[in-house]
Amino acid sequence: MAAAHARVEVVVQWADMDALGHVNNARYFTWFESARIALFERIGVMTSGPSEVGPILATTTCDFLAPVKYPARLEVTATITKVGETSLTMTYQAHEGDRLHARGTSVAVLVDYATSTKVRIPDPIRETIRALD
Repeated sequence: MAAAHARVEVVVQWADMDALGHVNNARYFTWFESARIALFERIGVMTSGPSEVGPILATTTCDFLAPVKYPARLEVTATITKVGETSLTMTYQAHEGDRLHARGTSVAVLVDYATSTKVRIPDPIRETIRALD
């Protein structure tokens, strides 16, 4: 697999835990989102404030490999694995040291918000992504 294109540190909060004594599954998707936004910012895709064009999440998955319990510090990575005509496919990993707790995938589509139509990934963004590898 390619080197990660974005990394974020996650400090697990007590409130992240559920009644079963481990981090609730929904938090993993929030962690992946944080890594995805860091990656979007790195490649120049608009993610905050008013914009005419931006990413919409089309699909996302998570394989839960080992439970996370408070206290913990995780590194969550995001890597672009495919650039389509209008979409970006990404993979994610959530590590605590050498232990892999979760891995996931997503596809985000670039959309014109005014018309709700897909937009081709611009060449400057494609060039920036190529330069990451």
